[in-house]
Amino acid sequence: MDTWRRRTVYSSIVLAVLMLGYAVVYDYAMSTFENEQRTFLHSLQVVVETFTTTGFGSDSPWISPELNLLVILMDLTGVALIFLALPALLFPLLEETLRTTPPTETQDLSEHVVICTYTARGETLVAELDNRGIEYVLVEPDRETAVELYDAGYTVIHADPESADALAGACAASATAVIADASDEIDASIVLAAREAAPGAQVVSVVEDPDSAEYHRLAGADTVLSPRQLVGESLAAKVVAGISQELAGAVEIAEDFEIAELSVHQGSELVGTTLAESDVGERTGANVIGAWFRGIFESPPSPDATLDGSTILLVAGNESQLERLQSLTQSGVRGHETGAVVIVGHGRVGSTAASELAAADVPYTVVDREAGSSVDVVGDATDPDVLREAGIDDARTLLLGLPNDTTTVFATLVARELNPEIEIVARAQETGNTRKLYQAGGDFVLALATVSGRMLASTVLVTEEFVSPASQVDIVRTRAPELAGQSLAEADVRAETGVTVVAVERNGDTVTELDPEFTFEANDEVLITGTDEDISRFNVAMG
Repeated sequence: MDTWRRRTVYSSIVLAVLMLGYAVVYDYAMSTFENEQRTFLHSLQVVVETFTTTGFGSDSPWISPELNLLVILMDLTGVALIFLALPALLFPLLEETLRTTPPTETQDLSEHVVICTYTARGETLVAELDNRGIEYVLVEPDRETAVELYDAGYTVIHADPESADALAGACAASATAVIADASDEIDASIVLAAREAAPGAQVVSVVEDPDSAEYHRLAGADTVLSPRQLVGESLAAKVVAGISQELAGAVEIAEDFEIAELSVHQGSELVGTTLAESDVGERTGANVIGAWFRGIFESPPSPDATLDGSTILLVAGNESQLERLQSLTQSGVRGHETGAVVIVGHGRVGSTAASELAAADVPYTVVDREAGSSVDVVGDATDPDVLREAGIDDARTLLLGLPNDTTTVFATLVARELNPEIEIVARAQETGNTRKLYQAGGDFVLALATVSGRMLASTVLVTEEFVSPASQVDIVRTRAPELAGQSLAEADVRAETGVTVVAVERNGDTVTELDPEFTFEANDEVLITGTDEDISRFNVAMG
């Protein structure tokens, strides 16, 4: 609107100058070529009539060619100004008048989550909250973004999240949590405003630089999260899991019943076999309830699906069964030899991953564009010679912690060409690029935005169960009254929504052995697992 006002002022000045100039010329031309004396006000009236195409008054017709040419020029100028004014001035004014106006405050919200502001990780968090039926409100300072979110159906207000009054407009005083997610400097200001507007709420701040975390705590944040650090830890954990005998990341659903995600590593005896040929159920006792194949989730996976180094199995069973299956998914060759892992990028993600690998006593080589005390090879990761110098030919794993997804995709292609057997784990900046990295040859990809959103969700929803913030799927406890009276076979939940019912809580007991004839009751709580989209469909269909 400010741009429109400035444009209107400038255009009005130009129009006034043109009209006054033409009035002076017209007044002179009438006395010189038509021998008619006119007042300046009359001349100005004729110019205005000409510009607005409302007529020419009593002066027409003109005898002299000079006056006719002048009037023609004024006609053309007036028409041109009309065609310019409509799109430049009137259309924006009409659009501004008719456009959606997002609210500046909300009412009657409680036990909700206030999110300041909208980011890619905030989108993941909103999906997690929707999956659990928890209300939220986005506080967005950018009007255009607020309008888009409002039109898309989000609960949003257009306000400055650094203002305590704005947070009060988001009912922050009755919220369970306030999340500051803008920039490190702005987040600290939001935390201070949240402490004033919502003294009883949990205040969570997201920082890009972990070194600034202490200042956010001093401002009053209860929890300070560093997503890049978590991604680095998660990528390193993926590497370590390929050689560790310990089962990590499993969620205990009931006594002697757990759910975990297990990655099939390059070099595993399962690589190249179909799920049916692997016979993991008979060999381990674990139940494969879902699987990711190069970024695409299938539940249940087809028995004819071929397992490769990018496959991630979602499995259920007791601890010993899962441990047996984990041993099958691991690589049987090259353990801790020198240069076992090549880390590309020594920023926050790469340096965190390096620290985790060092703590696990896993040798690694660091590649970065910039020289440093912890950098072993200086150069571009898309240069084959640089990767060869880093030892990619004999390495077991390549860990890509680059901040640019385009570079990461190209480095993945180069690395896969140099060493077809290497395991490639990568960080994606944007969730939408995850699939592209799998197509390029990545074996395990974590999107920063997705991990960050789940990290926030697991912090806010402390009573909920998650596989981990870096997990590919959710485990959610919910009620499904629409299922009451139906058997598992009749409900056909998996076909209808994509989720898998892994357990049912009834009268304080957890039922994990669900045969097709198992019948749901009205007060049952079901534990389901699936992607965010699958769980959202389940809540809509069965809620």
